[in-house]
Amino acid sequence: MRKKFILDSENDVTCEALFKRRRDIIKGIISAPFVLSTNFSNAENKHLIFQKDIKYSTNEQTNTIKQITSYNNFYELGSGKRDPMINANSLKTDNWKLTVDGLVEKPQTFDLDELIKKFTLEERIYRLRCVEAWSMVIPWIGFELNKLIKLVKPLSSAKYISFQSILDRENLPGQRREILQWPYREGLRIDEANNPLTILSVGLYGKVLPNQNGSPIRLVVPWKYGFKSIKSIVKISLVSEEPETSWNLETPNEYGFYSNVNPYVNHPRWSQKRERRIGEFRKRDTEMFNGYSEFVSSLYKGMDLKKFF
Repeated sequence: MRKKFILDSENDVTCEALFKRRRDIIKGIISAPFVLSTNFSNAENKHLIFQKDIKYSTNEQTNTIKQITSYNNFYELGSGKRDPMINANSLKTDNWKLTVDGLVEKPQTFDLDELIKKFTLEERIYRLRCVEAWSMVIPWIGFELNKLIKLVKPLSSAKYISFQSILDRENLPGQRREILQWPYREGLRIDEANNPLTILSVGLYGKVLPNQNGSPIRLVVPWKYGFKSIKSIVKISLVSEEPETSWNLETPNEYGFYSNVNPYVNHPRWSQKRERRIGEFRKRDTEMFNGYSEFVSSLYKGMDLKKFF
Protein backbone atom coordinates (compact mmCIF):
# COMPACT_ATOMS: atom_id res chain seq x y z
CA MET A 1 0.00 0.00 0.00
CA ARG A 2 1.43 3.37 -0.99
CA LYS A 3 1.55 5.95 1.76
CA LYS A 4 0.60 9.57 1.44
CA PHE A 5 3.60 11.40 0.07
CA ILE A 6 5.40 14.32 1.66
CA LEU A 7 6.51 17.09 -0.64
CA ASP A 8 10.24 17.70 -0.80
CA SER A 9 11.54 20.25 1.66
CA GLU A 10 14.42 21.60 -0.40
CA ASN A 11 13.53 25.12 -1.52
CA ASP A 12 15.64 24.77 -4.66
CA VAL A 13 13.44 22.02 -6.08
CA THR A 14 10.01 23.06 -4.79
CA CYS A 15 7.92 25.98 -5.91
CA GLU A 16 8.11 28.85 -3.42
CA ALA A 17 4.44 28.79 -2.48
CA LEU A 18 4.58 25.11 -1.56
CA PHE A 19 7.87 25.52 0.27
CA LYS A 20 6.49 28.26 2.50
CA ARG A 21 3.52 26.02 3.36
CA ARG A 22 5.56 22.86 3.88
CA ARG A 23 4.77 22.56 7.59
CA ASP A 24 1.04 22.55 6.94
CA ILE A 25 1.45 20.10 4.09
CA ILE A 26 3.53 17.70 6.16
CA LYS A 27 0.93 17.82 8.91
CA GLY A 28 -1.46 16.35 6.38
CA ILE A 29 -3.91 19.15 5.81
CA ILE A 30 -5.59 17.71 2.72
CA SER A 31 -9.21 18.70 2.99
CA ALA A 32 -8.82 22.19 1.54
CA PRO A 33 -7.31 22.68 -1.92
CA PHE A 34 -4.04 24.55 -2.31
CA VAL A 35 -4.21 27.60 -4.59
CA LEU A 36 -1.01 28.53 -6.36
CA SER A 37 -0.48 31.62 -8.45
CA THR A 38 1.23 30.67 -11.68
CA ASN A 39 1.82 32.13 -15.07
CA PHE A 40 -0.45 29.83 -17.09
CA SER A 41 -0.18 31.82 -20.30
CA ASN A 42 1.97 34.66 -21.54
CA ALA A 43 -0.99 37.01 -21.30
CA GLU A 44 -2.15 36.75 -17.71
CA ASN A 45 -1.65 35.05 -14.39
CA LYS A 46 -3.76 32.02 -13.58
CA HIS A 47 -4.29 29.79 -10.59
CA LEU A 48 -3.77 26.06 -10.36
CA ILE A 49 -5.99 24.64 -7.64
CA PHE A 50 -5.22 21.13 -6.54
CA GLN A 51 -5.39 18.62 -3.73
CA LYS A 52 -2.79 16.04 -2.83
CA ASP A 53 -3.54 12.61 -4.21
CA ILE A 54 -3.21 9.92 -1.55
CA LYS A 55 -4.16 6.63 -3.19
CA TYR A 56 -1.90 6.60 -6.24
CA SER A 57 1.09 8.69 -5.20
CA THR A 58 4.36 7.02 -4.27
CA ASN A 59 6.27 8.20 -1.22
CA GLU A 60 9.57 8.01 -3.12
CA GLN A 61 11.79 11.06 -3.38
CA THR A 62 10.92 13.21 -6.37
CA ASN A 63 13.51 14.28 -8.89
CA THR A 64 14.55 17.91 -8.82
CA ILE A 65 12.83 20.49 -10.98
CA LYS A 66 16.14 20.96 -12.82
CA GLN A 67 16.35 17.27 -13.66
CA ILE A 68 12.71 17.10 -14.72
CA THR A 69 12.94 20.09 -17.05
CA SER A 70 16.43 19.69 -18.55
CA TYR A 71 16.55 16.06 -19.67
CA ASN A 72 13.59 15.23 -21.90
CA ASN A 73 12.31 13.36 -24.90
CA PHE A 74 10.17 15.71 -27.01
CA TYR A 75 11.13 15.16 -30.63
CA GLU A 76 9.11 18.12 -31.86
CA LEU A 77 11.70 20.28 -30.10
CA GLY A 78 14.69 18.19 -31.15
CA SER A 79 16.03 14.67 -30.76
CA GLY A 80 18.73 15.44 -28.17
CA LYS A 81 17.89 15.18 -24.48
CA ARG A 82 18.76 18.87 -23.94
CA ASP A 83 17.08 20.09 -27.13
CA PRO A 84 13.58 20.42 -25.63
CA MET A 85 14.89 22.80 -22.96
CA ILE A 86 16.99 24.76 -25.45
CA ASN A 87 14.15 25.05 -28.00
CA ALA A 88 11.28 25.39 -25.51
CA ASN A 89 10.29 28.87 -26.72
CA SER A 90 9.51 27.43 -30.15
CA LEU A 91 6.32 25.90 -28.78
CA LYS A 92 3.46 28.42 -28.93
CA THR A 93 0.75 27.66 -26.36
CA ASP A 94 -1.47 30.75 -26.29
CA ASN A 95 -5.22 30.22 -26.81
CA TRP A 96 -4.82 26.44 -26.83
CA LYS A 97 -7.77 24.37 -28.01
CA LEU A 98 -8.39 20.69 -27.36
CA THR A 99 -10.86 18.83 -29.58
CA VAL A 100 -12.54 15.65 -28.36
CA ASP A 101 -14.51 13.83 -31.05
CA GLY A 102 -15.16 10.50 -32.73
CA LEU A 103 -17.63 7.95 -31.38
CA VAL A 104 -19.26 10.26 -28.84
CA GLU A 105 -22.66 11.86 -28.35
CA LYS A 106 -21.26 15.31 -27.58
CA PRO A 107 -18.08 16.13 -29.51
CA GLN A 108 -16.54 19.33 -28.19
CA THR A 109 -13.64 21.70 -28.71
CA PHE A 110 -12.47 23.06 -25.38
CA ASP A 111 -10.62 26.26 -24.69
CA LEU A 112 -7.96 25.00 -22.32
CA ASP A 113 -8.55 27.73 -19.75
CA GLU A 114 -12.22 26.79 -19.61
CA LEU A 115 -11.45 23.10 -19.47
CA ILE A 116 -9.22 23.57 -16.47
CA LYS A 117 -11.93 25.60 -14.72
CA LYS A 118 -14.28 22.64 -15.15
CA PHE A 119 -11.89 20.41 -13.23
CA THR A 120 -10.55 22.95 -10.76
CA LEU A 121 -11.77 21.10 -7.69
CA GLU A 122 -10.72 17.72 -9.08
CA GLU A 123 -7.11 18.58 -9.93
CA ARG A 124 -4.61 16.74 -7.81
CA ILE A 125 -0.88 16.54 -7.46
CA TYR A 126 0.26 12.99 -8.20
CA ARG A 127 3.75 11.82 -7.32
CA LEU A 128 4.23 9.19 -10.02
CA ARG A 129 7.10 7.11 -11.37
CA CYS A 130 7.73 7.58 -15.08
CA VAL A 131 9.99 5.40 -17.22
CA GLU A 132 11.66 6.04 -20.56
CA ALA A 133 15.23 4.85 -21.16
CA TRP A 134 15.66 6.29 -17.67
CA SER A 135 13.21 6.90 -14.87
CA MET A 136 12.08 9.82 -12.72
CA VAL A 137 9.57 10.51 -9.95
CA ILE A 138 7.56 13.58 -10.91
CA PRO A 139 4.90 15.53 -8.96
CA TRP A 140 2.36 16.02 -11.76
CA ILE A 141 -0.67 18.26 -11.36
CA GLY A 142 -3.68 17.12 -13.32
CA PHE A 143 -6.98 15.30 -13.41
CA GLU A 144 -8.17 11.85 -14.44
CA LEU A 145 -8.71 11.42 -18.16
CA ASN A 146 -11.97 9.60 -17.45
CA LYS A 147 -13.48 12.90 -16.26
CA LEU A 148 -13.03 14.36 -19.74
CA ILE A 149 -14.29 11.19 -21.42
CA LYS A 150 -17.53 11.36 -19.44
CA LEU A 151 -18.18 14.91 -20.66
CA VAL A 152 -18.43 13.81 -24.29
CA LYS A 153 -20.52 10.66 -23.57
CA PRO A 154 -18.83 7.82 -25.46
CA LEU A 155 -20.86 5.49 -27.63
CA SER A 156 -20.76 1.76 -26.87
CA SER A 157 -18.81 1.22 -30.09
CA ALA A 158 -15.85 3.25 -28.74
CA LYS A 159 -13.17 0.72 -27.81
CA TYR A 160 -10.01 2.81 -28.13
CA ILE A 161 -8.84 6.39 -27.79
CA SER A 162 -6.37 8.08 -30.13
CA PHE A 163 -4.35 11.19 -29.29
CA GLN A 164 -2.74 13.72 -31.59
CA SER A 165 -0.08 16.28 -30.72
CA ILE A 166 0.52 19.72 -32.19
CA LEU A 167 1.66 20.08 -35.81
CA ASP A 168 3.60 23.30 -36.35
CA ARG A 169 6.44 22.78 -38.81
CA GLU A 170 7.09 26.52 -39.04
CA ASN A 171 8.01 26.89 -35.38
CA LEU A 172 8.95 23.44 -34.09
CA PRO A 173 12.50 22.58 -35.21
CA GLY A 174 12.09 18.83 -34.82
CA GLN A 175 9.15 18.73 -37.21
CA ARG A 176 11.29 20.13 -40.01
CA ARG A 177 12.98 16.73 -40.13
CA GLU A 178 11.16 13.50 -41.00
CA ILE A 179 12.26 11.72 -37.84
CA LEU A 180 8.68 10.51 -37.40
CA GLN A 181 5.43 10.74 -39.32
CA TRP A 182 4.12 14.03 -37.94
CA PRO A 183 2.00 14.84 -36.02
CA TYR A 184 2.88 12.58 -33.11
CA ARG A 185 0.11 10.08 -32.37
CA GLU A 186 -0.63 7.74 -29.51
CA GLY A 187 -3.44 5.50 -28.36
CA LEU A 188 -4.94 3.56 -25.48
CA ARG A 189 -7.62 0.97 -25.03
CA ILE A 190 -10.67 2.63 -23.50
CA ASP A 191 -10.42 0.69 -20.25
CA GLU A 192 -6.81 1.87 -19.93
CA ALA A 193 -7.93 5.44 -20.55
CA ASN A 194 -10.63 5.15 -17.90
CA ASN A 195 -8.24 3.83 -15.27
CA PRO A 196 -7.85 6.51 -12.56
CA LEU A 197 -4.06 6.34 -12.86
CA THR A 198 -4.32 7.74 -16.40
CA ILE A 199 -4.20 11.51 -16.03
CA LEU A 200 -4.07 14.64 -18.13
CA SER A 201 -1.39 16.83 -16.62
CA VAL A 202 -1.38 20.63 -16.76
CA GLY A 203 1.43 21.27 -14.31
CA LEU A 204 4.24 19.95 -12.15
CA TYR A 205 5.87 21.07 -8.93
CA GLY A 206 3.16 23.63 -8.33
CA LYS A 207 3.70 25.37 -11.67
CA VAL A 208 2.14 25.07 -15.09
CA LEU A 209 3.85 22.61 -17.41
CA PRO A 210 7.09 23.92 -18.89
CA ASN A 211 7.09 23.70 -22.67
CA GLN A 212 9.78 21.03 -22.70
CA ASN A 213 7.54 18.80 -20.57
CA GLY A 214 4.57 18.95 -22.93
CA SER A 215 2.79 22.22 -22.20
CA PRO A 216 0.01 23.07 -21.93
CA ILE A 217 -1.64 19.63 -21.54
CA ARG A 218 -0.21 16.14 -21.80
CA LEU A 219 -1.05 12.54 -21.04
CA VAL A 220 0.59 10.63 -18.19
CA VAL A 221 0.24 6.82 -18.13
CA PRO A 222 2.74 5.80 -15.43
CA TRP A 223 2.67 2.02 -15.93
CA LYS A 224 3.74 2.39 -19.57
CA TYR A 225 6.99 3.53 -21.14
CA GLY A 226 7.30 7.29 -21.44
CA PHE A 227 6.66 7.68 -25.17
CA LYS A 228 3.03 6.63 -24.57
CA SER A 229 2.50 9.80 -22.53
CA ILE A 230 1.96 12.11 -25.50
CA LYS A 231 2.73 15.81 -25.05
CA SER A 232 1.02 19.04 -26.19
CA ILE A 233 -2.25 17.35 -27.11
CA VAL A 234 -4.61 19.08 -29.55
CA LYS A 235 -7.01 16.24 -30.36
CA ILE A 236 -8.50 13.18 -28.65
CA SER A 237 -10.73 10.84 -30.68
CA LEU A 238 -12.74 7.86 -29.51
CA VAL A 239 -12.57 5.10 -32.12
CA SER A 240 -13.61 1.49 -32.66
CA GLU A 241 -10.29 0.07 -33.93
CA GLU A 242 -6.78 0.09 -32.48
CA PRO A 243 -5.28 3.43 -33.60
CA GLU A 244 -1.93 3.89 -35.26
CA THR A 245 0.81 5.19 -32.97
CA SER A 246 3.97 7.03 -33.98
CA TRP A 247 6.71 4.75 -32.70
CA ASN A 248 4.83 1.61 -33.68
CA LEU A 249 4.59 2.98 -37.23
CA GLU A 250 8.29 3.78 -37.22
CA THR A 251 9.66 0.51 -35.79
CA PRO A 252 6.87 -1.99 -35.04
CA ASN A 253 9.27 -4.74 -33.94
CA GLU A 254 10.59 -2.49 -31.17
CA TYR A 255 7.56 -0.51 -29.99
CA GLY A 256 4.24 -2.26 -29.52
CA PHE A 257 0.83 -0.68 -29.02
CA TYR A 258 0.66 -1.50 -25.32
CA SER A 259 4.25 -0.72 -24.25
CA ASN A 260 3.64 -1.67 -20.64
CA VAL A 261 6.70 -1.52 -18.39
CA ASN A 262 7.69 -5.18 -18.31
CA PRO A 263 11.10 -6.45 -17.14
CA TYR A 264 10.39 -9.85 -18.73
CA VAL A 265 10.11 -8.51 -22.28
CA ASN A 266 13.34 -7.09 -23.67
CA HIS A 267 13.60 -4.37 -26.24
CA PRO A 268 15.31 -5.95 -29.29
CA ARG A 269 18.41 -3.85 -28.62
CA TRP A 270 18.62 -3.87 -24.83
CA SER A 271 17.40 -5.53 -21.66
CA GLN A 272 14.57 -3.88 -19.74
CA LYS A 273 15.20 -5.76 -16.48
CA ARG A 274 16.96 -2.80 -14.89
CA GLU A 275 16.56 0.96 -15.07
CA ARG A 276 18.53 4.01 -14.04
CA ARG A 277 16.80 6.73 -12.04
CA ILE A 278 18.00 10.16 -13.12
CA GLY A 279 20.38 11.46 -10.45
CA GLU A 280 21.45 7.97 -9.37
CA PHE A 281 24.57 6.09 -10.46
CA ARG A 282 23.45 2.53 -9.81
CA LYS A 283 20.67 0.85 -11.72
CA ARG A 284 17.67 -0.62 -9.93
CA ASP A 285 15.41 -3.55 -10.80
CA THR A 286 12.50 -2.66 -13.08
CA GLU A 287 9.13 -3.46 -11.52
CA MET A 288 6.28 -5.01 -13.46
CA PHE A 289 3.90 -2.27 -14.61
CA ASN A 290 6.40 0.16 -13.06
CA GLY A 291 5.20 -0.80 -9.58
CA TYR A 292 1.51 -0.14 -10.26
CA SER A 293 0.42 -3.78 -10.64
CA GLU A 294 -2.23 -3.56 -7.95
CA PHE A 295 -4.05 -0.89 -9.94
CA VAL A 296 -3.65 -2.11 -13.52
CA SER A 297 -2.82 -5.83 -13.75
CA SER A 298 -6.53 -6.74 -14.02
CA LEU A 299 -6.65 -4.86 -17.35
CA TYR A 300 -4.47 -7.55 -18.91
CA LYS A 301 -5.82 -10.70 -17.32
CA GLY A 302 -5.37 -13.63 -19.68
CA MET A 303 -3.29 -11.65 -22.20
CA ASP A 304 0.07 -12.84 -23.50
CA LEU A 305 2.13 -9.76 -22.66
CA LYS A 306 5.06 -10.97 -24.75
CA LYS A 307 2.82 -11.11 -27.82
CA PHE A 308 0.94 -7.92 -26.96
CA PHE A 309 3.99 -5.93 -25.96
